[in-house]
Amino acid sequence: MKTRFPLAVLLLACLAALAPTQLDGQIPRKLKDAAKKAVESKVEPPAGAEAKAPAAEAQAPAGEAHAEAPADPKVWDNYDFVPGNKVIFFTDFSEDKVGNFARRLKYVSGPMDVVERDGVRMLRAAGNAEFLIPLGGTLPQRFTLEFDFVARNSNCCAGEELRFDGGQGSGHSEPNVAVFWHHQSMSLSGSGQNFGNSTVKVPDAMQEQLRGKLSHVRVLMDGAYFKLYTNERRLYNIPELAFKRDSVIHVYLGGREDEQNAVYLAQIRVAESETDVLYDALAAKGRWSTQGILFETGKSDLKPESRPVLKEIAGTLKEHDDLEVLIEGHTDNVGNAERNLTLSEARAAAVKDALVTDFGIDAGRIATQGFGDTKPAQPNATPEGRAQNRRVEIVKQ
Repeated sequence: MKTRFPLAVLLLACLAALAPTQLDGQIPRKLKDAAKKAVESKVEPPAGAEAKAPAAEAQAPAGEAHAEAPADPKVWDNYDFVPGNKVIFFTDFSEDKVGNFARRLKYVSGPMDVVERDGVRMLRAAGNAEFLIPLGGTLPQRFTLEFDFVARNSNCCAGEELRFDGGQGSGHSEPNVAVFWHHQSMSLSGSGQNFGNSTVKVPDAMQEQLRGKLSHVRVLMDGAYFKLYTNERRLYNIPELAFKRDSVIHVYLGGREDEQNAVYLAQIRVAESETDVLYDALAAKGRWSTQGILFETGKSDLKPESRPVLKEIAGTLKEHDDLEVLIEGHTDNVGNAERNLTLSEARAAAVKDALVTDFGIDAGRIATQGFGDTKPAQPNATPEGRAQNRRVEIVKQ
């Protein structure tokens, strides 16, 4: 027997779902409660629905972010982004003072300040704003660029929410390309691309996942080869594109004054992609290091973005069936040393478990060990050094 709901209640439920902030105070409380109850009895939240972002923790690996990912790992099977393994620039704003501009970026123009949002420090733009990312040297031919970004929380307002290009802000003239990112569509301009031939519409369902939520915008450049990803989806795959290599990267943020339409950056990471092939590195050096295995903040739970690197490790082990490895977990020196050691041990064990459970590798071929902060790859004196030290290493036995 079908349950029937009064038409007025159903209408109010729909209106409440579509525009909760605008309707507050305009609907009688009893009707709002009835509408909510009706919706909750019929609608089941999707698996992996986003929870409130946890506070950032210093020992989280570079590239780690706070948005929930799809629960099914198969969603990530075609995801091929691997972050560069030599960190050039990193900031998560945790060392910046709330109310100030981010001190490691170079200010150009516009209203920007560091704020605390859901327990995480972020750079907020409440209008059109620009800054430069200083790299300390020329951008290499093979690099990755990552933004953890919160888009506007409404569909108002035309124009990009995030734009970036190589150089001092030379715009999108040849031979440089500018990337225009909006949670509804994305475009390129320059290097033979324009809004007419390059615009990609973001699927409606994905727009809802991006609007007002923390998203991961990732770029992989291999010479002229350009790939751009947002969360688990690859949106551009272009073999020839000119992204200018300079000592800075120019970034534009398209925020608005009202809180609903400000935009936020939670993290920026730029890294060189070195050409080490896993087996070749093990044969030549005896070890291989990666920042591409990511974990939930302060936990040993693997993030699904780790799948490309896990597949590479598993593929190498399957191809070379006599190979045995030690998986090492490493952290930076921030926080309690004993806790970092325990966490690094748990993370190494989680990598082994994924290789055995998800990829069918014989558990007897894999040992694990955590070292915490006792074996830094770089001095912990800078954010880049600490990011480099948050890593997993594969060691030939």
